Amino acid sequence: MGSKLARAPGIYLTGFMGCGKTTVGRLLAEEMGWPFVDLDDDIEAAAGATIGEIFATKGEAEFRRMEHEALKKRVHNVFCGQPVVLALGGGAFAQAGNRELVRDAGISVWLDAGLDLIRERIAHETHRPLAQDPERFAALFDARREGYAQADFRVAVDSNDPAEAVRHVMELPLWD
Repeated sequence: MGSKLARAPGIYLTGFMGCGKTTVGRLLAEEMGWPFVDLDDDIEAAAGATIGEIFATKGEAEFRRMEHEALKKRVHNVFCGQPVVLALGGGAFAQAGNRELVRDAGISVWLDAGLDLIRERIAHETHRPLAQDPERFAALFDARREGYAQADFRVAVDSNDPAEAVRHVMELPLWD
């Protein structure tokens, strides 16, 4: 894996919405001395709209296309030697084309939080378009796990302590 990171210095955090990709990613990037990027921020900047607005006005298919294009740009930068810790959107790694982009562009890490913990974390949030229907939310959680499981590494997220998740990521054999 280490030669993979030396060739393409990218760490891609994946997992379901609310698992901590952004929070853990910021702390991990700080620990590593690397820049942090949330792919959703790239998408919103390119669209001039929030993720919720994109879903509402253009639909999920267009959002996924925009997400793929934003990821391609970040992967290109990684191959140019620009290190990054990148938080992917909850559905990004569930898309085969995005997994293919990331496969040789560094290391992917699945932050695997349980559904109950995720529900607790996002209970009061209103900006997540795919979290509005509890039954669909649970089905989506189950459906995406197969894609997440294809990440290079899995880190169990069992608490609300992001430093614990960062510690587990740093303990992975990233540089071996």
